[in-house]
Amino acid sequence: MTDEDVLPIVQCGDPVLRRPAEPVDPAGLHTAELRRLIAQMRATMEAAPGVGLAAPQVGVPLQLAVLQDGPERWGKVNEDELAARERYELPFTVLVNPTVTPVDGNGLAGFYEGCLSVPGLAALVASAESVGIAQWCVDTASSYAQDRIQFGRPIGQFQAVKHRCADMLVDGGYTTT
Repeated sequence: MTDEDVLPIVQCGDPVLRRPAEPVDPAGLHTAELRRLIAQMRATMEAAPGVGLAAPQVGVPLQLAVLQDGPERWGKVNEDELAARERYELPFTVLVNPTVTPVDGNGLAGFYEGCLSVPGLAALVASAESVGIAQWCVDTASSYAQDRIQFGRPIGQFQAVKHRCADMLVDGGYTTT
């Protein structure tokens, strides 16, 4: 990535941060335009530096976010502080059209968070202790398996796909409601 790939971060007060973002069209998931935006968002997040960045924070009103955390972002935070903050390494992750749903039976937890659109401010944010974003992933994968044709049949009809989807549901089932 180059400096040209780093986008300006929209600051608090810009209307794009207050409007609901539009969903990403699943048909556009494999476009060069979306891949470029994701790469630019990653470069912007790394340059800031931050651990997460949503598309509206770079002026793009889409339901798209990039996340990454690891030792290169932890500075001088020691292991005890990392454990107290429950901060662990997170590989580069892209969330498309995430739906955040509190998992039943879990309470609220407070955590100090910052925001790249509100520089210099950290606030105690209360949010659900456990959330699930897996439902959209399951719905999208299921739709893809029903609609994608291979050898004249929807790929969802192939036994290997059925087993893999069942494994995913069992593995990730606790995150859905």
